[in-house]
Formats: sequence, C-alpha cells, structure tokens
Amino acid sequence: MSAPATLANRDFDRMAYNPEFTEGARNAVTVCLRIEPDQPVTIMCDEETVGIAAALHAEVRRIGAPSTVFVVEDYTTRPMTRMPQPILDHLATSQVGIYTIQSKKGEIGSRKQVMDVVNAGRLMYAHMVNITPQIMVEGMRADFLKIDGIGKQILELAKQTRIITAKAAGGTDLRATFNPDYKWLKTSGIISRDKWGNLPGGEVLTCPARVDGVYVIDGVIGDYLAEKYGDLRHTPITVEIENSRIRHVACLNNPQLMRDFWDYTHTDAMSDRVGEFAIGINTAVHQIIGNMLQDEKIPGMHVAFGDPYGSHTGADWSSTTHIDVVGRDFDVWFDDLQIMRNSQFIV
Repeated sequence: MSAPATLANRDFDRMAYNPEFTEGARNAVTVCLRIEPDQPVTIMCDEETVGIAAALHAEVRRIGAPSTVFVVEDYTTRPMTRMPQPILDHLATSQVGIYTIQSKKGEIGSRKQVMDVVNAGRLMYAHMVNITPQIMVEGMRADFLKIDGIGKQILELAKQTRIITAKAAGGTDLRATFNPDYKWLKTSGIISRDKWGNLPGGEVLTCPARVDGVYVIDGVIGDYLAEKYGDLRHTPITVEIENSRIRHVACLNNPQLMRDFWDYTHTDAMSDRVGEFAIGINTAVHQIIGNMLQDEKIPGMHVAFGDPYGSHTGADWSSTTHIDVVGRDFDVWFDDLQIMRNSQFIV
C-alpha cells in the first residue's frame, strides 16, 4: 500500500478526538518538545491510539508546523517485526518524531529501528509507547518544568554518588555501584536533540557498574507483559540479583507470570543483566496504574534488564531486549544521604 493512498484515507485535519486529550497534547508539543513552526513532525500511531495521535496532530498544526501521521496497520500486520520502510524514510526527513504505538510481543526490534533513525538524525523525539487515555489526562498534565528542576537536583547528586541503596516494604533490598565513565541521564519530559525521552517524563538513570540484592516487582513489569499482567500488587515477582545478573526468580501466586518474565530475560546472553538503574521523579504521579510508561516515572527506584542504551550512557555492551520493572514505596540513600522515604523526596 502506498503512502499517499494511505494518508488520503486518514484525514487527521478533520478527525474528531476526545477534547480531554488537548491539555496533555499541548503539553507535549509546546512544553516538552517546544516545536517550532518550521519543524516537520512525524507521528507514528496504531489503531488503538488514533485519537491520541489526532490530538497531537491538532496541536502541531495549531502552531503552524507540518505534521504527518502514520497508522502502522495501514502498512503492515501486527505484531510487526520491522517498522515499515515508508515510515522510517519519512521520519528521517523530519526534525521531530512522536511514537504512540501499543507494544506487542516481538516488536522491540521495530522500536529499535525507530531509535536508530532518531539517533542518527538527532531528532527531537517523544517515545509514548503504550500511551493510554488515562495517561493523557494524568501524567501528561504534569508540570514538566517543575519536574525538570527536581531532575537537575537528583542528577547532580547522583553524579557524585558511589553507592545507592534502595529498600522497600515489599522486600526490596538492593545496592548499586557506578562506573564514572558511564553517563547519568535526565529524562524529565523536557526533550532535547541530545536525548530522546519518554512522555510522560520523569526519571534520572544510568547503566550501573554492579547491582546486588533483591528486587521485588510489586508494581508493574514492562514491554508487552505490562498489558498482559497489569498491576502486580497481589502477584509480586521476587528477583535475586548477583553481580548485575538474575540468579533466581520466584512468583508464588502466578507461575505463568514468572515463566514469562524468565523467558523474556533469557532471550540473549545479556537479557538478564541490569542495564538501567533509575530514580523516578514525576511528583504528579501518585499510584501504580499497571502501565510502565507512567508507572516507571513515579517517585521511587526501578531497574531494567537488558540493553543499557549504550549510545547515551556509554555502556560498552548491548542486548536485543530491554524490560523495566517497578516496585512500590521506596527508601533510597545516595551514599549516606537519604533522599527518599516511602517514595517521598526528603531533599
């Protein structure tokens, strides 16, 4: 199917959408991406997020910038192992990209193709994978300038820290050390050409040198497993980590969840390695909703197994997978300084 015929069948200039999306879409376009009238924008969506894409398109057009929306089902079947080439080609000619597609099993490779284009062209890029109407009217209405201020403070503290200790009522007891050659990153929702970001934003992260201890996933698990399992308050996964590698996994209330997590984190030789260590900083997010896009930004500490985003962190290894895991109610220390109690900042 050719791109012109597809675009002709999808008149986003006249498409109706929920007006409650407007505030979050305007936040994305004017505060987070700061799109200018002369910057071409490519929006990638699927059938589930056509309404959200239409709201974003309307805000881009409101400021006078050219906007093109692609619905992936018009070009391929799902799950898609590769992002359709016409979409990648158009993205490469743009200055701004927005991705609102819902993740399906086996699609991480197609997302990596998008990232390759974004990184090569240094695009301003908002990664809104698994965005939902609820997130559009909650996390996307945050004061991202305020969150960016929090992020700057945590980032400066993190750069000076040798050891981070995190504990939680659910059983997490983790210790991480850091490589001074790896970069700490701030993804507060204020996006630049130097680092694409998730929206809603709100985390400070790096690839750790070493992680040891226990992490209890009683919040949410990432990628397509988030939609499958949702909030894990009543089915927590206990993960034992030694020298950054998964050594043991237990989930008494849901053996299938445990098997799915185990299989995902053993896809390749590095899938079970901690590739991300992050502090959530979005103080507008107050409760787990079972969606990683928003839940990983809640004040607390989370990790991800798999790819360490080496092009940004400086880590010298990679993986074909990346899965974030989130717990609840954290106490966190940067060396001897406690910065968080029960997931509330105290610095």
